[in-house]
Amino acid sequence: MLGALLSFSAMAVSIRALFSRGLGIFEILTIRSVFALVILGALAVAKPQLREHLRPRRMKLNLLRNTIHYASQYCWSLALTMLPLAMVFSLEFTMPAWTALLAAWFLGERLTPSRIGVIVFGVIGVVVILRPGIASFNPGAFLVLLAAFGYAITMITTKKLTMTETTFGIIFWMAVIQLPLSLAGSDWAVLANLRVEHILPAFGVGLAGTASHYCLSNAFRCGDATVVVPLDFMRIPLIAIVGWAVYGEQLDIFVLMGALIIVAGVLWNLRAESIRSH
Repeated sequence: MLGALLSFSAMAVSIRALFSRGLGIFEILTIRSVFALVILGALAVAKPQLREHLRPRRMKLNLLRNTIHYASQYCWSLALTMLPLAMVFSLEFTMPAWTALLAAWFLGERLTPSRIGVIVFGVIGVVVILRPGIASFNPGAFLVLLAAFGYAITMITTKKLTMTETTFGIIFWMAVIQLPLSLAGSDWAVLANLRVEHILPAFGVGLAGTASHYCLSNAFRCGDATVVVPLDFMRIPLIAIVGWAVYGEQLDIFVLMGALIIVAGVLWNLRAESIRSH
């Protein structure tokens, strides 16, 4: 889980660095996909047993998952260039509220009191963070909420894929499907045109983008969600400190209060789900 926390923070800082040095979001996501394919391809060459997981299976679901995930990743990455890091990460944690709604709609899951609670707490937390009518509205906030909605769809489709597919296979096909989407909107020679000042953040995006998915997926495989998810919330204070130390961003009390409200709703739901499952 520590690997996932560090990877998400490193990716956010790297995206900002590349964007400030002249690269667009499509170019940045191209670098991310290319690095993922190189890393996974090297692993498949070194470990022949992994090649079995690269066979194209359930491609319609893979295509749906990875297209929506790509759009969400684009919105999230663009928002990083428009909002304080702590606000982006806090609003991103509305994803469980969206997931509860979508699961009830598409999977027919029951809206229990705790699942309704996570939705209500999520809405209240967003209102506290954005303070509509008091603080000036930044369109970047809408991008994060849109990304969170897309990530919720991604979570549901990933849950279906993990019933038959491995983490290695899911991440591989994510990179394969998302690379042409990035190239469609970017300079195809982006890697050849990288300058010296691009190299370090490019490695940050590529390595952290791949490691974050791997670490988080394996954390959920190895540990109970009631343990893993609260640890994931440590991303908010961690990225707030990074934003303060690296970019001089103020530690906004309303962002932290809103994040705590959102987190409280998610933890309530996790505890209720854990009790029900036992």
